[in-house]
Amino acid sequence: MENLHDKRKSYEKAELLESEIKSSPLEQFKIWFKDAENSPEISEPNAMSISTVDEDGCPRTRVVLLKEYDESGFVFYTNYNSQKGKAIAETGKICLHFFWPSLERQISIKANIAKVSEENSENYFHSRPRGSQLGAVVSPQSSEIPNRDFLENRLEDLEKEFEGKDIDRPVNWGGFIAKPYEIEFWQGRPNRLHDRIVYKKMSEENWDISRLAP
Repeated sequence: MENLHDKRKSYEKAELLESEIKSSPLEQFKIWFKDAENSPEISEPNAMSISTVDEDGCPRTRVVLLKEYDESGFVFYTNYNSQKGKAIAETGKICLHFFWPSLERQISIKANIAKVSEENSENYFHSRPRGSQLGAVVSPQSSEIPNRDFLENRLEDLEKEFEGKDIDRPVNWGGFIAKPYEIEFWQGRPNRLHDRIVYKKMSEENWDISRLAP
Protein backbone atom coordinates (compact mmCIF):
# COMPACT_ATOMS: atom_id res chain seq x y z
CA MET A 1 0.00 0.00 0.00
CA GLU A 2 1.42 3.40 -0.98
CA ASN A 3 1.97 5.63 2.03
CA LEU A 4 0.54 9.16 1.66
CA HIS A 5 0.80 10.13 5.33
CA ASP A 6 3.03 13.14 4.66
CA LYS A 7 0.88 14.68 1.93
CA ARG A 8 -0.75 17.57 3.76
CA LYS A 9 -0.71 21.36 3.92
CA SER A 10 -1.59 23.94 6.52
CA TYR A 11 -4.62 26.07 5.68
CA GLU A 12 -3.96 29.66 6.69
CA LYS A 13 -5.51 31.98 4.10
CA ALA A 14 -8.75 33.07 5.75
CA GLU A 15 -11.30 32.57 8.51
CA LEU A 16 -15.09 32.26 8.71
CA LEU A 17 -16.62 33.92 11.76
CA GLU A 18 -20.22 34.36 12.78
CA SER A 19 -19.67 38.09 13.19
CA GLU A 20 -18.83 38.45 9.51
CA ILE A 21 -21.21 36.12 7.67
CA LYS A 22 -24.48 37.03 5.96
CA SER A 23 -27.86 36.03 7.38
CA SER A 24 -28.77 34.52 4.00
CA PRO A 25 -26.66 31.60 2.74
CA LEU A 26 -27.29 32.70 -0.85
CA GLU A 27 -25.75 36.08 -0.07
CA GLN A 28 -22.80 34.32 1.52
CA PHE A 29 -22.55 32.05 -1.53
CA LYS A 30 -22.46 35.08 -3.85
CA ILE A 31 -19.50 36.52 -1.93
CA TRP A 32 -17.53 33.28 -2.04
CA PHE A 33 -18.44 32.58 -5.65
CA LYS A 34 -17.26 36.06 -6.67
CA ASP A 35 -13.98 35.40 -4.86
CA ALA A 36 -13.62 32.17 -6.86
CA GLU A 37 -14.42 33.96 -10.13
CA ASN A 38 -11.75 36.55 -9.37
CA SER A 39 -9.10 33.98 -8.47
CA PRO A 40 -6.62 33.45 -11.34
CA GLU A 41 -5.91 29.96 -10.01
CA ILE A 42 -9.50 28.77 -10.54
CA SER A 43 -10.28 28.09 -14.20
CA GLU A 44 -13.86 26.88 -13.71
CA PRO A 45 -15.35 28.39 -10.54
CA ASN A 46 -18.78 27.04 -11.51
CA ALA A 47 -17.61 23.41 -11.63
CA MET A 48 -19.43 21.48 -8.91
CA SER A 49 -19.73 17.87 -7.85
CA ILE A 50 -23.26 16.54 -7.64
CA SER A 51 -24.16 13.40 -5.71
CA THR A 52 -27.22 11.22 -6.16
CA VAL A 53 -28.14 7.78 -4.84
CA ASP A 54 -28.42 4.81 -7.20
CA GLU A 55 -31.02 2.05 -6.98
CA ASP A 56 -28.55 -0.14 -5.05
CA GLY A 57 -28.26 2.54 -2.35
CA CYS A 58 -24.74 3.57 -3.36
CA PRO A 59 -24.04 7.29 -3.81
CA ARG A 60 -22.70 8.38 -7.21
CA THR A 61 -20.78 11.62 -7.72
CA ARG A 62 -19.82 13.47 -10.90
CA VAL A 63 -18.83 17.01 -11.90
CA VAL A 64 -21.15 19.34 -13.82
CA LEU A 65 -21.26 23.09 -14.40
CA LEU A 66 -23.50 25.47 -12.48
CA LYS A 67 -25.28 27.65 -15.04
CA GLU A 68 -27.59 29.89 -12.98
CA TYR A 69 -28.28 30.64 -9.34
CA ASP A 70 -30.41 32.99 -7.25
CA GLU A 71 -32.42 32.89 -4.02
CA SER A 72 -34.62 30.12 -5.45
CA GLY A 73 -31.81 27.68 -6.16
CA PHE A 74 -28.97 26.37 -8.33
CA VAL A 75 -29.49 25.35 -11.96
CA PHE A 76 -27.62 22.87 -14.15
CA TYR A 77 -28.53 21.08 -17.39
CA THR A 78 -28.31 17.44 -18.40
CA ASN A 79 -29.96 14.50 -20.13
CA TYR A 80 -33.04 13.52 -18.11
CA ASN A 81 -32.48 9.85 -19.08
CA SER A 82 -28.93 9.81 -17.70
CA GLN A 83 -28.01 8.01 -14.47
CA LYS A 84 -28.27 11.26 -12.52
CA GLY A 85 -31.56 12.15 -14.20
CA LYS A 86 -33.09 8.81 -13.25
CA ALA A 87 -31.75 9.02 -9.68
CA ILE A 88 -33.16 12.53 -9.30
CA ALA A 89 -36.55 11.37 -10.57
CA GLU A 90 -36.52 8.56 -8.01
CA THR A 91 -35.48 10.51 -4.89
CA GLY A 92 -36.08 14.21 -5.61
CA LYS A 93 -32.88 14.93 -3.65
CA ILE A 94 -29.34 15.98 -4.53
CA CYS A 95 -26.14 17.19 -2.89
CA LEU A 96 -24.00 19.84 -4.58
CA HIS A 97 -20.38 20.43 -3.64
CA PHE A 98 -17.93 23.18 -4.58
CA PHE A 99 -14.22 22.84 -3.80
CA TRP A 100 -11.87 25.74 -4.45
CA PRO A 101 -8.42 24.55 -3.23
CA SER A 102 -6.61 27.83 -3.88
CA LEU A 103 -9.06 29.58 -1.53
CA GLU A 104 -9.06 26.66 0.94
CA ARG A 105 -12.87 26.62 0.77
CA GLN A 106 -15.68 24.15 0.27
CA ILE A 107 -19.45 24.53 0.10
CA SER A 108 -21.85 21.57 0.52
CA ILE A 109 -25.51 22.00 -0.40
CA LYS A 110 -28.35 19.57 0.37
CA ALA A 111 -31.37 20.27 -1.79
CA ASN A 112 -34.71 19.19 -3.13
CA ILE A 113 -34.66 19.20 -6.92
CA ALA A 114 -37.09 19.67 -9.80
CA LYS A 115 -37.02 20.36 -13.52
CA VAL A 116 -36.88 23.95 -14.71
CA SER A 117 -39.54 25.17 -17.14
CA GLU A 118 -39.54 24.01 -20.76
CA GLU A 119 -39.00 27.63 -21.75
CA ASN A 120 -35.85 27.92 -19.64
CA SER A 121 -34.48 24.66 -21.04
CA GLU A 122 -35.27 25.77 -24.58
CA ASN A 123 -33.61 29.15 -24.14
CA TYR A 124 -30.47 27.71 -22.62
CA PHE A 125 -30.18 24.93 -25.20
CA HIS A 126 -30.20 27.42 -28.07
CA SER A 127 -27.66 29.65 -26.31
CA ARG A 128 -25.10 26.82 -26.36
CA PRO A 129 -22.46 26.46 -29.09
CA ARG A 130 -23.78 24.51 -32.06
CA GLY A 131 -21.36 21.65 -31.36
CA SER A 132 -22.70 21.30 -27.83
CA GLN A 133 -26.27 21.26 -29.15
CA LEU A 134 -25.39 18.47 -31.55
CA GLY A 135 -23.58 16.61 -28.78
CA ALA A 136 -26.74 16.60 -26.67
CA VAL A 137 -28.65 15.06 -29.57
CA VAL A 138 -25.91 12.56 -30.42
CA SER A 139 -25.27 11.09 -26.99
CA PRO A 140 -27.65 8.59 -25.33
CA GLN A 141 -26.05 9.60 -22.05
CA SER A 142 -25.21 6.79 -19.60
CA SER A 143 -26.32 4.10 -22.09
CA GLU A 144 -23.84 1.45 -23.18
CA ILE A 145 -22.44 2.06 -26.66
CA PRO A 146 -20.23 -0.18 -28.84
CA ASN A 147 -17.29 2.17 -29.40
CA ARG A 148 -16.17 5.77 -29.99
CA ASP A 149 -16.98 5.49 -33.70
CA PHE A 150 -20.65 5.14 -32.78
CA LEU A 151 -20.64 8.73 -31.50
CA GLU A 152 -18.44 10.14 -34.26
CA ASN A 153 -20.60 8.59 -36.98
CA ARG A 154 -23.81 9.85 -35.41
CA LEU A 155 -22.33 13.33 -35.12
CA GLU A 156 -21.31 13.31 -38.78
CA ASP A 157 -24.81 12.22 -39.83
CA LEU A 158 -26.49 14.90 -37.71
CA GLU A 159 -24.17 17.63 -38.97
CA LYS A 160 -25.41 16.83 -42.46
CA GLU A 161 -29.06 16.52 -41.36
CA PHE A 162 -29.07 19.91 -39.62
CA GLU A 163 -26.84 21.80 -42.02
CA GLY A 164 -28.27 25.29 -42.34
CA LYS A 165 -31.09 24.46 -39.90
CA ASP A 166 -31.84 25.08 -36.25
CA ILE A 167 -31.23 22.08 -34.01
CA ASP A 168 -34.24 20.84 -32.06
CA ARG A 169 -33.74 20.39 -28.33
CA PRO A 170 -34.24 16.74 -27.37
CA VAL A 171 -37.33 16.35 -25.19
CA ASN A 172 -35.24 14.38 -22.68
CA TRP A 173 -32.66 17.17 -22.25
CA GLY A 174 -33.09 20.17 -19.97
CA GLY A 175 -32.45 21.85 -16.68
CA PHE A 176 -32.80 21.00 -13.02
CA ILE A 177 -33.06 23.48 -10.17
CA ALA A 178 -31.69 22.40 -6.79
CA LYS A 179 -33.62 24.19 -4.03
CA PRO A 180 -31.41 24.16 -0.92
CA TYR A 181 -32.55 23.37 2.59
CA GLU A 182 -29.06 23.05 4.12
CA ILE A 183 -25.83 24.80 3.10
CA GLU A 184 -22.47 24.35 4.81
CA PHE A 185 -19.52 26.71 4.30
CA TRP A 186 -16.08 25.26 5.12
CA GLN A 187 -12.98 27.40 5.49
CA GLY A 188 -9.64 25.71 6.02
CA ARG A 189 -7.79 26.76 9.19
CA PRO A 190 -4.46 25.85 10.82
CA ASN A 191 -4.08 22.63 12.85
CA ARG A 192 -7.13 21.13 11.12
CA LEU A 193 -9.39 23.29 13.29
CA HIS A 194 -11.41 24.34 10.25
CA ASP A 195 -14.36 26.73 10.34
CA ARG A 196 -17.68 25.05 9.47
CA ILE A 197 -20.81 27.20 9.39
CA VAL A 198 -24.08 25.52 8.44
CA TYR A 199 -27.37 27.16 7.46
CA LYS A 200 -30.58 25.13 7.86
CA LYS A 201 -33.79 26.39 6.32
CA MET A 202 -36.53 27.02 8.87
CA SER A 203 -39.01 28.86 6.64
CA GLU A 204 -39.09 30.55 3.26
CA GLU A 205 -37.01 33.49 4.48
CA ASN A 206 -35.42 32.28 7.72
CA TRP A 207 -32.32 30.15 8.21
CA ASP A 208 -30.89 28.73 11.44
CA ILE A 209 -27.13 29.28 11.60
CA SER A 210 -24.78 27.13 13.67
CA ARG A 211 -21.12 26.14 13.90
CA LEU A 212 -19.95 22.54 13.54
CA ALA A 213 -16.79 21.10 15.01
CA PRO A 214 -14.21 20.32 12.32
